[in-house]
Amino acid sequence: MAKKTSPDKQAALEALKNDITAGSPQKLYVFHGAERYLAEHYIGKMRALLCPSGASDFNYRRYEGKGLPASEIAAACETLPVFSERTLVEVHDFDLFKAAEQERETLIALFSDLPEYVCLIFVYDVLEYAPDNRLKKLAAALKKEASVVEFTAPPQPKLIKWIKTHVKDCGKQIDTETAEYLAFTTGGLMTTLNLEIEKLCFYAPGDTVTRKDIDAVVPAVLDAVSWKLTDNIVSGRFDDASRVLSDLMNMREPPHKLIFSITMTLRRLMAARLCLDNALGENDLMRMCDIRFSFQARNLLASARKTTTARCARFVRLSAQTAFSMNTGSDPQPLLTELLIRLASCYKGYASC
Repeated sequence: MAKKTSPDKQAALEALKNDITAGSPQKLYVFHGAERYLAEHYIGKMRALLCPSGASDFNYRRYEGKGLPASEIAAACETLPVFSERTLVEVHDFDLFKAAEQERETLIALFSDLPEYVCLIFVYDVLEYAPDNRLKKLAAALKKEASVVEFTAPPQPKLIKWIKTHVKDCGKQIDTETAEYLAFTTGGLMTTLNLEIEKLCFYAPGDTVTRKDIDAVVPAVLDAVSWKLTDNIVSGRFDDASRVLSDLMNMREPPHKLIFSITMTLRRLMAARLCLDNALGENDLMRMCDIRFSFQARNLLASARKTTTARCARFVRLSAQTAFSMNTGSDPQPLLTELLIRLASCYKGYASC
């Protein structure tokens, strides 16, 4: 599931927007984060702003970072613009913190003395941006000179509005709750949603996209599939739960990742039951469990109403015991199947629970 955007990250993105709106980007940026759609969107805006039609051949330079000498980056930054005020230099997947010492020294000197006419952007796509504070001089230079922008999924209201707009552009409609379900199913990243919406709208037979359409053609991320598993369990639909467990295994995710996701979902179910016991609501549950989509909280509360606090606690213990057995080296696949059988027994009130 996509993470929430922290205030600091949101401030960096807002500053970038303001730079572009004012027509005066900074001299040095680092773009990174899981939301590639947004990164490409703002890179496109930078290109349009700094390299208008007719000048892009002279003032735009793009480099791949693997094997790229720091001296070549420096040379590109020193090249004067032609028919424009600024030069745009993009460097993709250059691992700043794994460069050799001499290369780092070249970059540190460059960062501290970038010409006013250049905009240098380090873009992390395949590689992860992983600052190493042990390299004090480089880390300090970046902190002082660079605007570091992490692109993460936008807040829920903005994302839902974006989904509705894109679905409408494809000639269909989608209501708020179904849009939330689509975001939850895909993990909430615009990068993935952008690919899935066109396919979904082409498939949907009616004018309105439904949850059934989503289930038919949109691959679900691990969190969404494990949520379906636990929803089927607490609803007593164990044949459906068995099919979902089979789907989880076919996703070829590491078994330890599966049991972590299942346990997390069961813990959230327990939290939902405790919220009901203490007259707490949807917003309380979202805050308590760091849940992004209100749809998800509503469904957890609906599932929690079908069971008891004691049963939820037993569900969590059974899942934790399975995780412990996996960590001791037992074969994981039979353990997951056994977990489902024990959860079913617990649901039906058998003594073996």
